[in-house]
Amino acid sequence: MLAAPSRPCPSCHQAMQVHVLPAVYDGKVELDFCFTCQGIWFDHLENLKLAPEAIATLFKQIHRHRDDARTPFAERLSCPQCQGRLVQGFDIVRSGRYITHRCEHRHGRFSSFASFMIEKGFVRQLTRPEIADIATKVGVIHCSSCGAPVDLRKEDACSHCRSALSLLDPQAVERALQHYAKAVPRPASSSEDLADALVAMARARSRAQRESPRAALPGVVGAVLTVDLVSAGLGFLGGLWED
Repeated sequence: MLAAPSRPCPSCHQAMQVHVLPAVYDGKVELDFCFTCQGIWFDHLENLKLAPEAIATLFKQIHRHRDDARTPFAERLSCPQCQGRLVQGFDIVRSGRYITHRCEHRHGRFSSFASFMIEKGFVRQLTRPEIADIATKVGVIHCSSCGAPVDLRKEDACSHCRSALSLLDPQAVERALQHYAKAVPRPASSSEDLADALVAMARARSRAQRESPRAALPGVVGAVLTVDLVSAGLGFLGGLWED
């Protein structure tokens, strides 16, 4: 359910979209989305009040907007309620560590789509052998938490925000959806299939740049192939949840 535009985004200050979703105990939660920045504003403890079906619905929304151009978070993020500065911190769950931006006056928190997916178990962190393997095929990836480039040949974590490197894969999505929505998607593909798909996507971007040198493609840095493992994972799942 979509309501009228409401509060300003903590990063770009454009009006966010309000989505009304089911909460636990038959209540309702109104969440503010900024699809330009790929962020969600949660009022105090709203991220813990979501009903399981609401979490599945949120993931489908993120999947639907997977190809939207992303504007990196601003250096200074402001609370949409009090305009105070948001403080960056980390939370830890079973699937890994993720960044949060909290209001010091406890009005709420701003999370990137990637952080939300880590929090709810749709994204898992890469192991060191996986990082080494992808480094031989891709080289550079984008940090799912802050968007900064990470050279896998030199780093095994983001040097900008120190987040561990994350991957959205079909197995993690299947487990999460089974937990939240009792919905079983198509059979999950193997991690080898996903790695091949990531490389194919990066090569396609590189080829497009060679064929159209004036096109500034964000996925290519010089001769080094780069990908966003979370966005690539969403694309790899295809139109599974499209209405």
